[in-house]
Amino acid sequence: MACSRLGLLRPVLSFIRSPLPISTRLPPLLQHGCPHAEVSPPCYVRHYATKKSKVKAKGQTAKLNINAALVEDIISLEEVKEELTVVLTALKDDFSRNLGIRTSPGALDHITVTTKDGKFPLNQLGQISMKSPQLIVVNMTSYPEATAAATLALQESSMKLNPEVEGNIIRVPIPKVTREHRENLAKLAKQFSNKAKDSVRRVRSNALTQVKKAKEGVSEDTIRLIEKQVQQMADSFTADIDKQLATKTKELLG
Repeated sequence: MACSRLGLLRPVLSFIRSPLPISTRLPPLLQHGCPHAEVSPPCYVRHYATKKSKVKAKGQTAKLNINAALVEDIISLEEVKEELTVVLTALKDDFSRNLGIRTSPGALDHITVTTKDGKFPLNQLGQISMKSPQLIVVNMTSYPEATAAATLALQESSMKLNPEVEGNIIRVPIPKVTREHRENLAKLAKQFSNKAKDSVRRVRSNALTQVKKAKEGVSEDTIRLIEKQVQQMADSFTADIDKQLATKTKELLG
């Protein structure tokens, strides 16, 4: 009954009430003429970025956009890598030259002889040949004056040799490969690897010192990033040294 009367008054009310905005949606009950439903204004929600999220996003962008030219002005990471590569290469050379179980004439090539004219590899001063698996002969006829120095260099080498001199001929008996000899070589390999690690630490220390000197005018984030990269490079080469040592030790001890 109430609803039917309301229907009669609707034309009059339309002149008194302001029309609803077109964008306002009427609930179904009011559309059918029920006065008990209320119209709620539309609610628009806008999400604003928080200060914390803005700072985080800004920090991430800075890390990704480090100026490579600025890094090169502070330190050359490529040069650091080259220095570390030299250390690893030297270790491999030490392993192959000083820790070989099988004997060959080339086993003595790396031995350095100190003379009054300077330092020279043994193979440049004498002719090296192998007479038997247990004997290497060095003919010093071309430089007889260097015979004593060559003999001393052989004695002081890491191979623990006991050369015998006959005129200008140096005979070098090769120790028999025993279990004890293998273990001594394994200990020597450990010494070589520790020496290489010391060299890696020295390269890293010099690089970090160079980076710290350039702190003025450079952001702390950039400095920390470069220091982290140097440390990661040093750690990577140290891991390579450990791998080389493990491989060599297994080869020596079987």
